[in-house]
Amino acid sequence: MPEVIRRVLVANRGEIALRIIRACHEEHLEAVAVYSEADRLSPHVRAANAAALLGPPPASESYLSIPKLLDAARATGCQAIHPGYGFLAERATFARAVRDAGLVFVGPPAEAIQAMGDKTEARRRMQAAGVPIVPGTIRPLQDAAEAAREAKRTGYPVLLKAVAGGGGKGMRLVTAEGEIASAFAAARSEAVKAFGGGAVYIEKYLERPRHIEIQILADAHGRVIALGERECSIQRRHQKLVEEAPSVAVSPALRRRLSDAATAAAGAVGYVGAGTIEFLLAPGGEFYFLEMNTRIQVEHPVTELVYGVDLVREQLRIAGGQPMRVHPGTLHPRGHAIECRITAEDPFNEFLPATGVLQYLRVPSGPGLRWDGGVEAGNAVTLYYDPLIAKLVAWGETREAAIERMRQALGELVIVGLPTSQAFHLRVMEDPEFLRGEVDITYLERAGPRLRERDLMPGLERAVAVAAALLADERRTSARPQAHSDHSPIRPSTWAVVARQEGLRQ
Repeated sequence: MPEVIRRVLVANRGEIALRIIRACHEEHLEAVAVYSEADRLSPHVRAANAAALLGPPPASESYLSIPKLLDAARATGCQAIHPGYGFLAERATFARAVRDAGLVFVGPPAEAIQAMGDKTEARRRMQAAGVPIVPGTIRPLQDAAEAAREAKRTGYPVLLKAVAGGGGKGMRLVTAEGEIASAFAAARSEAVKAFGGGAVYIEKYLERPRHIEIQILADAHGRVIALGERECSIQRRHQKLVEEAPSVAVSPALRRRLSDAATAAAGAVGYVGAGTIEFLLAPGGEFYFLEMNTRIQVEHPVTELVYGVDLVREQLRIAGGQPMRVHPGTLHPRGHAIECRITAEDPFNEFLPATGVLQYLRVPSGPGLRWDGGVEAGNAVTLYYDPLIAKLVAWGETREAAIERMRQALGELVIVGLPTSQAFHLRVMEDPEFLRGEVDITYLERAGPRLRERDLMPGLERAVAVAAALLADERRTSARPQAHSDHSPIRPSTWAVVARQEGLRQ
């Protein structure tokens, strides 16, 4: 392994690549971006000290190609590779390949990734470490008949889950014995397509739990610490939409218990780096290990704002063999933070992914606001990658203050060119259940119909419609050939007209 890290290859794209590049620069490290042909004009490419083309747009031919990533790292003189999240971030084979190439993997050891990536292996290890797990099996099921026996023993309803699963893929809810055979076949088939293996296990289905996760940091010097919890219960098909820290459901005493369980979980697999232990919190206060994400999380900014710790910079420091700069005695939550994932999806059409060119973008600003974006005006959003445009994060002294700040920021945000989740998020910020903190993983099932009403934001929709119409008119006008004249009047920007008419500012 290299003695000193001077240059880091960022094996990702979009907002997380840009986030890592900035952290590298703050740590006085050079950063190398990688990109596909579709991302040639992306902001993360310009922000890096150097950039390497991987190949065509499909991820399998670019961001998921281990040989191409290793070749890029060697060609650009990198000593380390940061995987970000998604793509290869939780592939033990990638972490091992990086290590075998004589480079530093900015993440946990391959053995820890492998142990936590196998859900039944993770459940066995957690059980041995004294971390509570959801009742169910700790080994893969052999067939539908065994699934039926275990479901009867556990008690319906149950979840059939892929051993190598994540993101809700390879998962089926079973409420009665007559459903088990078809559900087992469906879960197994989906698992094969998504993860290359059809192993499935069973868990008891918990009624209306919260999804609570604990952020941990561990260094190679034996220190493992927890940085509080995040509330991630607002989900659609197991994909998180809104996250906040801390959770209104977690008392200081419960936070200590969750943190102790999380650090024990990390210690059980020899974890090093940043990671997240996910729990299900039952209405009665019992909590159960769900899984571990062996990478930086999409929602890490809310923890950073509440605890004042730059998690990505700590990742880089730990990867270089240095002790973390975070001390448990200083870790106390201050204020409240909320994150909304702004995606190129149509919330009025079952969140159907949208594609197109982002024609205009106006980002909100002000105290307590953070915009982690990966695209800018003129960039194309394609179906090749995740539809995430940016993460909008608001911090306030109280939860109420953070919600109000987020509401104002969402009202100021202007995106023209394609539908986004912006209006949906603003509606969440006004929803009585959310305002009372009464959320769990079934929240969207209950609140979804009222959150996706088409007339929910007439003011914002009117402003964006006017902006889009004026932009189209401006382009048509500029495309017409005009005779040159030294006395031609200066035509005011149509965006200034929008500002005057709709209260928007350039």
